[in-house]
Amino acid sequence: MTFPFRAALALLAAAPCLAHADGAADLQSLRDEIATLRSSYEQRLQALEARLKAAEDARPAPAPAPATATAAVPALTPAPAGTPAMGPAVPPSGTQTAGTGFNPAVSLILSGLYTRTSRDPQGYRIRGVPLPPDAEAGPGTRGFSLSESELGLSANIDPWFSGVANISFHPDNSVSVEEAFVQTTSLGSGLTVKAGRFLSGIGYLNPQHPHTWDFVDAPLAYQALLGNQFGDDGVQVAWLAPTDQFVELRGELGRGRSYPGNAAGGNGAGSAALTAHTGGDVGESHSWRAGLSLLRARAADQVLAAVDATGTPVTNAFTGTTRVWIADGVWKWAPGGNATRTNFKLQGEYLRGTRDGSLVFDTVGAASAGAYRAVQTGWYLQGVYQFMPRWRVGLRTERMDGGLPAFSASTAALVPDEGTARRHSLMFDWSPSEFSRVRLQLARDTSRPGAADNQLWLQYLMSLGAHGAHSF
Repeated sequence: MTFPFRAALALLAAAPCLAHADGAADLQSLRDEIATLRSSYEQRLQALEARLKAAEDARPAPAPAPATATAAVPALTPAPAGTPAMGPAVPPSGTQTAGTGFNPAVSLILSGLYTRTSRDPQGYRIRGVPLPPDAEAGPGTRGFSLSESELGLSANIDPWFSGVANISFHPDNSVSVEEAFVQTTSLGSGLTVKAGRFLSGIGYLNPQHPHTWDFVDAPLAYQALLGNQFGDDGVQVAWLAPTDQFVELRGELGRGRSYPGNAAGGNGAGSAALTAHTGGDVGESHSWRAGLSLLRARAADQVLAAVDATGTPVTNAFTGTTRVWIADGVWKWAPGGNATRTNFKLQGEYLRGTRDGSLVFDTVGAASAGAYRAVQTGWYLQGVYQFMPRWRVGLRTERMDGGLPAFSASTAALVPDEGTARRHSLMFDWSPSEFSRVRLQLARDTSRPGAADNQLWLQYLMSLGAHGAHSF
């Protein structure tokens, strides 16, 4: 074997070892380069952060950004039945948005109405239920009118509070503050505190703004026992339980400025309310909610319009306490949780009101004074079915019983109207989009003695601007 041949065999045997040595050297070289790049990157990043902080500290405060249009959340589309809509941390009447820049979100609800009745609305009353002379009861003004329109402002104030204001424009050209309150946003533990003027959380329909109702008007029981809709100036504490089952508790203290109270004055609370609601989903297509509420309100020399045993109008004055119990429930269905094509909602409430105190009967005439107690009950049940996209039909039936009041001075003087107030309503509505709705409603009303009152309403509802979504 020649020397060149032996040398070649030796080189072949040593090749793997040499390759391994070269590979290890290359790997270590790569690691060194990565370490160098990482160190350099971190140094540059720290330098850029320092420059950014210095620039922010030296920059003057920016001017407020001009208001621009924001995408509105549908205000008129019903919530899908299959979605877990049970837990809004923000109450239904106080839904707010973040606003635009440093400006609040602005919304405007435009509503108009045409009313036709077979009996004069000026003489409207509910059998056996004395109400304040300015109470919102009955079908309203005949002919064309502006229905209740609403201007809303809402925004987050800071990381701890948000604010909401809703200004209402009424058919008689008057303007009122429906709601104006601040609300906490970050208390934690499911707690929320609201302070100011707001719609009470009692019942199902009461916290909702009228433009979200499925019918033009409030049920008879709401008109008789809550003055159409109860709102007050005060404070509300709400607690949402951290459970899969929706459980919410609310407590309220207020001034008692509106019926069934009348702002009796003093340093104490004129009204108080407690509410408990629970609910959840059943499969993908069904959801429900049920609750129980209690409202307590004080009144002093509250003027009530009534009639005596002969049917002659008289004016009474009530001083005492009113308690209103409300049991409410709602069930929603949408196939597969998709409510865009078809859906159905069944809702109902039972109200029981008691008035205990003293009464002055016929303040401008007999002026008979004595102990007074009255128990009044009412209920309604309604169903609304969307049978195809944009089209719905609804039916509502209701009762109101004024009861037999007890009056120590002269029970005979308070003989109530005979019979029970009843009403049946049928409605159709068409929603070209989630921001507009046109509604036709027919009703047969036997709330007062005499012939039935056949009522017709034609209503439009238009939503402009950034309007927050509503509750379940």
